Amino acid sequence: MALNAVNTWTGLKAPSLDDFEEMAAAAFAALPEQFRALTGTVPCVVAEFPDEETLAEFGMDDDVFGIMGLFRGIGLPQGGAEPFTGQLPNQIWLYRRPILDYWAENDDDTLGEVITHVLVHEIGHHFGFSDDDMEAIEAAGDAAP
Repeated sequence: MALNAVNTWTGLKAPSLDDFEEMAAAAFAALPEQFRALTGTVPCVVAEFPDEETLAEFGMDDDVFGIMGLFRGIGLPQGGAEPFTGQLPNQIWLYRRPILDYWAENDDDTLGEVITHVLVHEIGHHFGFSDDDMEAIEAAGDAAP
């Protein structure tokens, strides 16, 4: 291996939270316009890991790498378009470290593809789809010619 090849990667670091926010924004911007319009103003927040309350809610107290993203709120079909008094607005969370861990363990996807997949999955929850619904949609898409 030539010295120049080594020098090209030795200074690289894992993407920061700011980098992830930029990547998530780029992934969102690359989605079809109709899809983006339906998401409304749902913000996407990037954090290192899910917080303790979120982990406890899902019974994953010790598994900080088990959740790559989360939709918090009420889906559109359940009336979540406009928050009512006392309800927090809908929000999408992307968790940097679990996403990086998944990406490092799966050579099939680029980091951008993983971020896009998690983002679209969480937007799907905003649209009212369950995990089972989205798995069926993905399976149908994989089976298409």
